[in-house]
Amino acid sequence: MKNLTTSLLITSLFIISFSINSFAQNKKRKPNIIIINADDLGYGDIGIQGATKVKTPSINKLAAQGKRFTDFHAASAVCSPSRYALLTGRLPARENLYSPIFLKTSLQVETDRMTLASLMKTSDYKTAVIGKWHLGFGENSPVDWNKKLKPGPLELGFDYYFGVPVLNSHPPFVYVENRNVVGLVPEDPFVYNKKAETRFFDEKMDIDIIGGAKAAHQNYKDRLVGTTLKDKAISWIKENKESPFFLYFATTNIHHPFTPAPQFIGTSEAGPYGDFIHELDWMVSEIMRTLDEEGLADNTLLIFTSDNGGMLNRGGQVAREAGHNANGDYLGFKFDAWEGGHRIPFIARWPGKISPGSTSNQMLSNVDLFATLAAIIDYKPTKNEGPDSVNMLTALLGDPKEPVREHMVIAASSKNHLSIRKGKWMLIPAQGGGGFSDKQLGSHGFGGPGAFPFTKEINSDIENGEIKKNAPKAQLYNLEKDPYQSINLYKQNTKLAAEMQAILKQILNR
Repeated sequence: MKNLTTSLLITSLFIISFSINSFAQNKKRKPNIIIINADDLGYGDIGIQGATKVKTPSINKLAAQGKRFTDFHAASAVCSPSRYALLTGRLPARENLYSPIFLKTSLQVETDRMTLASLMKTSDYKTAVIGKWHLGFGENSPVDWNKKLKPGPLELGFDYYFGVPVLNSHPPFVYVENRNVVGLVPEDPFVYNKKAETRFFDEKMDIDIIGGAKAAHQNYKDRLVGTTLKDKAISWIKENKESPFFLYFATTNIHHPFTPAPQFIGTSEAGPYGDFIHELDWMVSEIMRTLDEEGLADNTLLIFTSDNGGMLNRGGQVAREAGHNANGDYLGFKFDAWEGGHRIPFIARWPGKISPGSTSNQMLSNVDLFATLAAIIDYKPTKNEGPDSVNMLTALLGDPKEPVREHMVIAASSKNHLSIRKGKWMLIPAQGGGGFSDKQLGSHGFGGPGAFPFTKEINSDIENGEIKKNAPKAQLYNLEKDPYQSINLYKQNTKLAAEMQAILKQILNR
């Protein structure tokens, strides 16, 4: 009996010791980090920020469990430049990158430049990018899709890549895994200037630029892209849960064409555009569920954001007619220097670190994620690493009274509209939004002043869908008093505008 008691005591002490050691190890473990970067999701596309024609219960739940930033922006109102900023902590204007890239363009990030992935590798993180890449491949243009796509994500610090190589609206309509097109065989190569064997959807474009590779194209089923990417992300999380990991999950939702899986068709009151948001919300819920089931949620910083504002494409027009305003009441759309082009959702959850249900009105940018993640892993960037990034960790974890950022540079698709924010003031050094400007309702490129009669937006420079002849040459807005940019104050504040223009020049020259 004595030996049994002694044995039980030893066993109990072992269990207690093991539990204490395990707890200590868990306390010391570095946090996992996931960035969900949605595509073309506007500020007003989610319920927590005013949407009523679509339902986003999972994104709303994430906001209730974390912090929502109401003055967060993409460094560019355009997809490829915005992704460059997020991954490098560097303004895309420094690379003269203002437009989206397509299938013939080489890799737009220098392989010797530190990215979020190579940053996290300095602290022994497992790293992956799953989803839309849209930053080019290889060293030459046009890209040879029949060869290994190198350099690419793996040369920028990612251990693993799976996803849509360009975007879901433009070819090639295939998946790439690491450096190879999935399903590509030598006897059936890609051929430029040949029509691709891919299903047609409205606002799916340029399908005759590259064809061939029949088996590879058949792997890509438009209505299953969201499900496929979600499944890959979940599998990768499960496979790498024993180590600290960094996942950049770049969805194709809600970029056109709007191709939600069958179970989401007709579920919103905003047409296919809204249905695609419903699918995105489900994808977010699946990531959250996986973190819970795998016991990872409490030690994971989960960030949800977008690459730019919502777009007034044909799907967006249908949604607007139904009463859904992609960017809320903010002026403009994707590609514009106006607020609607770049003010984006940003929600962060980190249990025990970020106060649940909190909000912040700090002026911040997706270029700031580099310095923030560096601070989390206690890495000190050199001058050339994330040079335009500002550490926003104090705003994530607390409520600083002073501004984290003094200035912020915003790019539109027009180089002439490279803009600067200083506190409450926003300077756009040209007329109009700098984005799409087709005046014809139903056009894919509908936007700008010509769309005002349809959108019912109000701006003092614009009347009857035209810029007034006596409108100022530039635009200055007080976003504190006029967040929706209805009154241009440039003529009354030319001295301030000149000072801000000088600051912009100084920033770009440093």
